[in-house]
Amino acid sequence: MAKTVIILGAGVGGLSVAAKLRESLPEQDRIILIDERFEGVLGLSLLWVLRGWRTPDEVVYRPAPAVLPGVDLVKATVKLVDPERKRVVTSEEEFAGDALVIALGAELAPSATPGLEEALDGAWAGEFFTLHGAAALGERARKLGEGRLGVVVAGTPFKCPAAPFEGALLLADLLGETGARERVRVDAYTPDPLPMPVAGPAIGEALVGMLTAYGIGFHGGRVAEAFDGSTGEIVFADGGRERFDLVAVVPPHRPPAAVRAAGLGPSGWIAVDRRTLATSAPGVWAIGDVTLLTLPNGKPLPKAAVFAEGAADVVAHGVLRHLGLPAPEPWFDGLGSCYIEVGGRMSAKGEGRFLDEPAPTVTLHEPSLAFHDEKAAQEAVWLKRWNER
Repeated sequence: MAKTVIILGAGVGGLSVAAKLRESLPEQDRIILIDERFEGVLGLSLLWVLRGWRTPDEVVYRPAPAVLPGVDLVKATVKLVDPERKRVVTSEEEFAGDALVIALGAELAPSATPGLEEALDGAWAGEFFTLHGAAALGERARKLGEGRLGVVVAGTPFKCPAAPFEGALLLADLLGETGARERVRVDAYTPDPLPMPVAGPAIGEALVGMLTAYGIGFHGGRVAEAFDGSTGEIVFADGGRERFDLVAVVPPHRPPAAVRAAGLGPSGWIAVDRRTLATSAPGVWAIGDVTLLTLPNGKPLPKAAVFAEGAADVVAHGVLRHLGLPAPEPWFDGLGSCYIEVGGRMSAKGEGRFLDEPAPTVTLHEPSLAFHDEKAAQEAVWLKRWNER
C-alpha cells in the first residue's frame, strides 16, 4: 500500500529531507513538500548582502519541480498541525500522511520587545535577518558619517549564534570603506555573558578578543527592555540607557503560530531527541530552527543551517524505518561549523562536536582568505543545487 510523507517547510532541512527520501522511497509513495513561498536565502548570504558583497537577486534560491522530481510541491500557508494524527491544515487544503516532518523554521517577532517594531519601521533601526532588511541596513550604514552604531541582540534564542558579532565586524569593515570608521563608535550588546555561550567560555572570550582587535566594544549581560526611536535610545533591564545614531538589531525569534499551537515542546519550540530528531508524537520528526535539541550540557543546539543539513540523513532514516523500510539506525553526530567574517574578505571558522559530553568541543580557527573562499563555495553549491536549471 502506498505511503505518504508530509514535509512542512522548504528551507535547508525540509529540502534536504525531501531529496533524501525521494532517493529511497518506492516510486508509488508520495512525498508532499509544503511551503508558503518556495523562496529562500542562506543566512551566510544575508551578511554579505549587508556588507554590499552580494545583491539580493544573487542569493535567492527558488526550488521548483525540476530540481525535486517526484516530490509534490504545494505552495500554501500552514494553519494547523495535528501531530497525533499526522494531519496538516493549510490555506489551500488539508493533508494527512503516514509520517510528518516539521521544518518550518523560526520567525522574527519584533513585537515581543516594546518599541522595537516601531523602531524597525523607521530609519533609526534595522535588522539583517531578512533579505530586504540586510540590504536596507547596509545602505543606512553606508550613509552614517559619525556617531554611534550599536549591534543589539534583543532576545534569545536566535538563528546563527555568531551572526550579531559577524554583523558588527562587517559593519565596521563597511565604515572603513566609506571612510567613516574613525568617527563612528561600534558596540555589540547581548543578554548572554559572552558570545556563543553554547561553545564554551574559551570560544566566547576569543570572540570578544576578535571584536576588541577590530575596535568594537563588547557588552555582555545587557538585556534590552525597550527601544525608543524618538530619542534614539535603548532601555536596558539594568536601568541603563544607551543612545545610538543607528542600531542593527537581532529581533526576538519565535516558532510559527501553527507550531506553537501544536504542543510539541516548551515555549512553542519542538523538543526532539538529540540523536534521532524524533518528537514526542510517533511518526513525527522536526528539523532545523524550529527545534529545541538539548545538548548534554543543558544548552540548546544552535539554530544554524549546517545542523539542519547534517540532520537530514538522520530524519530520513527515521522516516524510512517508521514506514517499514530498511535504513541505518538514526544517529545525529552533532558535528557543525560556522564562519565569522571579520572584513577584508577574511573569515574565521569555528567547528566542533556539539553532542560531546559533558559539553561541546569547539575550535576557533584564525581568520583567513581561504575560509572566506570556503564559505563562498558552500553558498555557490547550495544556490546551484536548488535553483531551477
